[in-house]
Amino acid sequence: MSEKKKASDLFIECLEAEGCEYIFGVPGEENLDFVESLSNSKQIKLILTRHEQGAGFMAATYGRHTGKTGVCIATLGPGATNFVTAAAYAQLGGMPMMMITGQKPIKKSKQGRFQILDVCSMMEPITKYTHQLHAGDNIPSRVREAYRLAEEEKPGAVHLELPEDIAEEPCSGTPIPASVARRPSAEAKAVRLAVDALEKAKNPILVIGAGANRKMTGRMLNQFVEKTGIPFVTTQMGKGVIDERHPLFLGCAALSAGDFCHRAIEEADCIVNVGHDVIEKPPFFMKEDGVTVIHVSNRSAEVDPVYFPQIEVIGDIANAIWQIKEDIVRQGHWTSGDLKRYHRAELEHTGKLAEDARFPIFPPHLVQQVRDSMPQDGIICLDNGVYKIWFARGYTAYLPNTVLLDNALATMGAGLPSAMMSAMLYPDRKVMAICGDGGFMMNDQEMETAVRLGLNLTVLILRDDAYGMIRWKQANMGFRDWGLTYGNPDFVVFAESFGAQGHRIESSDHLRETLAYCRDTPGVHLIDCPVDYSENDQILNIDIKKLSKEL
Repeated sequence: MSEKKKASDLFIECLEAEGCEYIFGVPGEENLDFVESLSNSKQIKLILTRHEQGAGFMAATYGRHTGKTGVCIATLGPGATNFVTAAAYAQLGGMPMMMITGQKPIKKSKQGRFQILDVCSMMEPITKYTHQLHAGDNIPSRVREAYRLAEEEKPGAVHLELPEDIAEEPCSGTPIPASVARRPSAEAKAVRLAVDALEKAKNPILVIGAGANRKMTGRMLNQFVEKTGIPFVTTQMGKGVIDERHPLFLGCAALSAGDFCHRAIEEADCIVNVGHDVIEKPPFFMKEDGVTVIHVSNRSAEVDPVYFPQIEVIGDIANAIWQIKEDIVRQGHWTSGDLKRYHRAELEHTGKLAEDARFPIFPPHLVQQVRDSMPQDGIICLDNGVYKIWFARGYTAYLPNTVLLDNALATMGAGLPSAMMSAMLYPDRKVMAICGDGGFMMNDQEMETAVRLGLNLTVLILRDDAYGMIRWKQANMGFRDWGLTYGNPDFVVFAESFGAQGHRIESSDHLRETLAYCRDTPGVHLIDCPVDYSENDQILNIDIKKLSKEL
């Protein structure tokens, strides 16, 4: 019979067996047995953050980069509720993450109902799995099940609640090792149907979505494009799956409709939709008697009034693309290469805008400056605001997971924590958080965490003293400019108060020099960069749609 141990010690053993490296969070009284057990671990490091939301965003980003479950911890009640946005971020974005929360004793009353919420019921709609632990000996099976579900396609958030009295009770369990599991391969007849439809088409096109952002999938897609010569478009969360310098790249669907890449999709007669996730804004709407759509994914398509693919190739995406690539024969009658004219026109239009060196900085010029300053494997982590559209359209991604943006929950406040996680995981790569002043101020306290951890990181704040995305939408919908402006602190002094270096941009040339200095100088840097959003509506809603339509 196994020797008795404290349940919290067993929990840590199970996490170690799963390969856990970090636990991010803000522990509370109800977590103290767990924290004591964690202090004895030679493998897992506790990363103390200044808010549970920042911890959750870091854990989710760990999962996004590695494919392994990121783990975070909080206390009961307010600690657990502070995880909610991060849970939704991971769940909708397909990032494996485990939240561990404490709870008052469940076998006796300690403080009445003080701070007690039904956290598992709260977490149920926004996780793949939530469970309150009722006995220490159940910990190994529940941890293994939570990890399995977090990492299984589509990855997402899971939650375990560890009450105080369960954490301290003696038990005799041992970790359950992970099984060897292979994802099922696509069925050969479905592959043949897809190949037949492609070979009969005149203008086939590839659309690469969030679910295709996996290591082997990118490699297989690159081989498919090289063999067939079929051009490709990406969604925002599909950026970088194939190097966007590729001559067959037709652009990123950053806008909802009417962009150059949307016109290319409209001209296609067969769309291979790889890794489509309904959580992203769809880059095209299907119509009755419209084009043929081939859905390639780990799971069948959710039927929607605007998405009902005629052919589905279901299974491991990389394997499915490999099978299609092996079977298909490049057709002489394909004319989809002509669609490249749309991207050429987009580059010409964007290139002229990027030359505008006005001050405050013009968004297309800013995007080009950032791209010029970042090395090939540099990572930018975007918060949410109107600048995300400019970066999704204009920032050329060379490698997978070098442009981290959220087009699923699209929450503000995730830019800085996701960049911190990237800098921790890849200390030899250059990392930049790109935030609006609104989004940055939602988790600005994590600047202290970044400095304390000794990270090398640049935080670029695009300051317009307003909630710029909503202000743009307000103008677009014909409403008057009202209610969306605010004041800001002196960001240079703010950065310095945390022990970071602060910089304030005064011109285009100064921005170029400052980006280079921050890139090459260790430590945490914050750049206050005023931006000019005055032409957002004219360019994004009018000019682009007019120019692309004329083609």
